[in-house]
Amino acid sequence: MHDKILILDFGSQVTQLIARRVREAHVYCEIHPNDVSDEFIKSFAPKGIILSGSHASTYEDHQLRAPQAVWDAGVPVLGICYGMQTMAVQLGGEVSWSDTREFGYAEVRAHGHTTLLDGIQDFATAEGHGMLKVWMSHGDKVTALPPGFKLMASTPSCPIAGMANEEKRYYAVQFHPEVTHTVQGHAMLTRFVREISGCKGDWIMGDYIEEAVAKIREQVGDEEVILGLSGGVDSSVAAALIHRAIGDQLTCVFVDHGLLRLNEGDMVMEMFEGKLHAKVIRVDAAELFLGQLAGVTDPERKRKIIGGLFVDVFKAEAEKLKASGQGHKGATFLAQGTIYPDVVESGGTHTKKATIKSHHNVGGLPEKLGLKLLEPLRELFKDEVRELGVALGLPHDMVYRHPFPGPGLGVRILGEVKPEFADLLKRADAIFIEELRKCIDPETGKSWYDLTSQAFTVFLPVKSVGVMGDGRTYEYVVSLRAVQTSDFMTADWAELPYSLLKKVSGRIINEVRGINRVAYDVSSKPPATIEWE
Repeated sequence: MHDKILILDFGSQVTQLIARRVREAHVYCEIHPNDVSDEFIKSFAPKGIILSGSHASTYEDHQLRAPQAVWDAGVPVLGICYGMQTMAVQLGGEVSWSDTREFGYAEVRAHGHTTLLDGIQDFATAEGHGMLKVWMSHGDKVTALPPGFKLMASTPSCPIAGMANEEKRYYAVQFHPEVTHTVQGHAMLTRFVREISGCKGDWIMGDYIEEAVAKIREQVGDEEVILGLSGGVDSSVAAALIHRAIGDQLTCVFVDHGLLRLNEGDMVMEMFEGKLHAKVIRVDAAELFLGQLAGVTDPERKRKIIGGLFVDVFKAEAEKLKASGQGHKGATFLAQGTIYPDVVESGGTHTKKATIKSHHNVGGLPEKLGLKLLEPLRELFKDEVRELGVALGLPHDMVYRHPFPGPGLGVRILGEVKPEFADLLKRADAIFIEELRKCIDPETGKSWYDLTSQAFTVFLPVKSVGVMGDGRTYEYVVSLRAVQTSDFMTADWAELPYSLLKKVSGRIINEVRGINRVAYDVSSKPPATIEWE
């Protein structure tokens, strides 16, 4: 049994980052809404509890409180931002409205040599005070400490920026240690979960394989499993893990909709059929998909068509498989590469409640197919899935490649998806990716492919003039997009070297007959981080 940390979500859009940081400290944790029952907390038996931030205010929304069991559990508690404010209010302190909001960088002075912050600092002042470089995001602030608490941190504009009750092991900070802008945030959260809460650091992906394999075997027994292989990282790792557990009881159905990147379909087949020797049925459905997309320009309609067709093709193949009697029973389980962010959706909804998705599946497939659901990755974050993939023997380049959306090229072609557009885009995109891999940044020694979290080419269905020899040509335009992220809330366009952009554009225009012009997208977040349409 793993030691566990319970994170109660009050509706912050960065709650998932708390979980990411805890997992980085090799400690298992789960996010649950703040209004779970006392019984749930007792049965969960956490070794420590973290209360998240929120968009709400303690005096406006009296629903957003921590359950009584948090204070009765006898375990350490860490309140972050709103978590600090609800701790203060619930334990007898005060929170007040402020006409000065704080958002962004701040320097916080640590007080009292508390266990949480002792020895953790970014610099010291001339007077010898330990200082922390942090990220703030709040309007309200704690104005009176609860009984038994002492001051742990302060700023000139926020005199109580941290508080502690060492006897009960309750700690709270007004800033956000989970975001990468708080320089010592990882150290603080690691200190809380490993030292103060006493959790073993036993959440390690290489070791997790054995545990996951045992779980799959127990759940599946001698029954058959069918998995929709999209070619993405999550479904690939799920397939490799399930294949490790049950071998030929697994059949993968790879629906090739013709909207993948250049040669990506062949790469998937070569890996799973050629190296892992898994049973894979490749369905060439490019004509079907492109036929259904003809004449459709609305982006949401395109997404729905692609998602709906995937379900239809997959369903037909599953039924064929059952009818063929290849398996002794036919598939009774549907496997999906659902990961933890698909299960948990942090962030307040219109009701101001934290939201937890029950489960995520492709268009209601289990219901349509009458199959039981197998989701072996549902406890893992993306970086953990990647670590697991490498530990399972999948190639590093395959596991760490940039995510490509389910609808693939369909949403990278603006307007109508035509076969000739898809062909031009595939080739232009392949050149861009190739050059990103080749171009090494001298400062970091990494390729620009590794320095970006997502990069792709977009097809613009407009024609622009170009000169070829003595004549004018009118051909299509593509736009390049590259994004850098430090965590999921801090994405921005990548400042690629001009020399790289020059090389990519020259190659695309020279090598892909039909494209005359290449643009580079410098739209920032918000609102234009990733998607185009």
